[in-house]
Amino acid sequence: MISRIYLLPLILSLSFLTSSAQKLKKTDKLLLANLETHVHYLADDRLEGRRTGTPGEKAASDYISAEFSRTGLQPRGDNNGWLQAFTIDQGRAVGDDAFISVNDKPLVLFKEYFPLSLSAIASVSGSPAIAIQESGVPWFVDVKELMDAGAGNPHFDLTAAIRVKAASCAKRGATALILYNSSAKQADNLSFDAHDRPEPVSIPVIYITREAKRKYLKDDAASFDLKLKVSFTERKRTGHNVVGYLNNNAANTVIIGAHYDHLGYGEDSNTLYTGKDRVIFNGADDNASGVAGLIELARLLSGSKLRNNNYLFIAFSGEEQGLYGSKYFVEHPTIDLKSANYMINMDMIGRLNDSTHLLTIGGFGTSPTWASVCSDRDKKFFNLRLDSSGVGPSDHTSFYQKDVPVLFFFTGAHADYHRPGDDYDKINYMGELEVVKYIYSIVENLNTKGRLGFTRTRDQLPQDMPRFSVTLGIMPDYTFSGSGVRADAVSDGRPASIAGLTAGDVIIQLGTYPVTSLESYMTALGKFKKGDKTTVKYRRGTAIRESPVQF
Repeated sequence: MISRIYLLPLILSLSFLTSSAQKLKKTDKLLLANLETHVHYLADDRLEGRRTGTPGEKAASDYISAEFSRTGLQPRGDNNGWLQAFTIDQGRAVGDDAFISVNDKPLVLFKEYFPLSLSAIASVSGSPAIAIQESGVPWFVDVKELMDAGAGNPHFDLTAAIRVKAASCAKRGATALILYNSSAKQADNLSFDAHDRPEPVSIPVIYITREAKRKYLKDDAASFDLKLKVSFTERKRTGHNVVGYLNNNAANTVIIGAHYDHLGYGEDSNTLYTGKDRVIFNGADDNASGVAGLIELARLLSGSKLRNNNYLFIAFSGEEQGLYGSKYFVEHPTIDLKSANYMINMDMIGRLNDSTHLLTIGGFGTSPTWASVCSDRDKKFFNLRLDSSGVGPSDHTSFYQKDVPVLFFFTGAHADYHRPGDDYDKINYMGELEVVKYIYSIVENLNTKGRLGFTRTRDQLPQDMPRFSVTLGIMPDYTFSGSGVRADAVSDGRPASIAGLTAGDVIIQLGTYPVTSLESYMTALGKFKKGDKTTVKYRRGTAIRESPVQF
């Protein structure tokens, strides 16, 4: 129920919308109504936030497929269907058969113990005592001693110290390493990192909590009957792009896209919500608005006389996890990607400000043709903010990396971004109507211009970690599932580029800090400040290289 204090403004807003709509042409009224219908459906609670690989994603993909079919498109996904499947790597999970027991009393996973990511996969048993380290049984190590030894060293890394300790203990006969922290003041911040894929040490490494140590292993001099098993399983889920094709038997194809996935209930920890309640992130602007525009552009172009290009319409999934869907498509295109003329991407086009009419267009520098088609309506309606870079936080980046000219449309950030307040009733539908009409006018203008030239731009890549004082100047490949951090792009003139790194290189060490995941890379960056010199070790193909680097 709407509180009375908000009811009057809502009525006035709806009255204004109705009044404005009455002045529209019949074709614009249909477009306006359709945009609202699409956003309302896709951002409904019943779709539970459209998280990739969930029933909500399926409901959304079914809706988009049906709308594509209704407009007369042909399916162009896998096996001549609407969908193109791809896999999202969610890291590793502790295996269901993993356990540790003390005197036949099992400990509770994550409450009383957990294996470290660097642990070997193995089963071990024995009767060790904490105070005695004998060959052929598990050994106990107090991480407080490791932290004390590293005190005062700004470059101390506890995980690296544990790796060295595990290797030393194994060499001296330990069959497993059981870690605990006796300090009530020194937090070790150890945890099982599902996304960490380090080279395993030779023996199992398990951490037990202080409470478990007191409960099961109180007497350091006593022997305990210890049994344990460490195992991991891969966690994956399947996402789906929705792909429709308008075949005009032309030599070139225009690609128009928008991502349809959102955050679900925030399971992937990529929200800005700070509350404790379990809430749905409906993503009306991000990006039901873009998908609504995608569907309507498909309808408009299907009924148009613009036949000098074919048109491929793609609703991407997996964008919120790191451009999974678009990256998969450009590596597994369902058309000849060499025929791609240009790509238009719509992400968050539903919150046009009625006062400023500010519309950001990214990718302006990726073709010399854009200058002739992106400013025609500047003084008529929009206040355009032009960004030359072909790289940005959305799916057009994947196509730019393949030398396809791109344009990225965005009406601006707002307080509901990645929060549960991004709902359909906050969309500026009249504003989105103008955005979609503007994009259509650009496509119409380009119908007779032939194949566009491509220009690589001087890209200001997103900062590796904005809260840190240094950056290498790479854009990490968030879809990479191996050990290390693969550079999806390297910015000219930045430390990584100067050190000789190129796109595709996998960073495996920064200074003395092993890089096994994006999280460990972030930790390593945090150890340096501007002006520091170190080395970066990286893998190029099968070769391991090392270069000096200065931040």
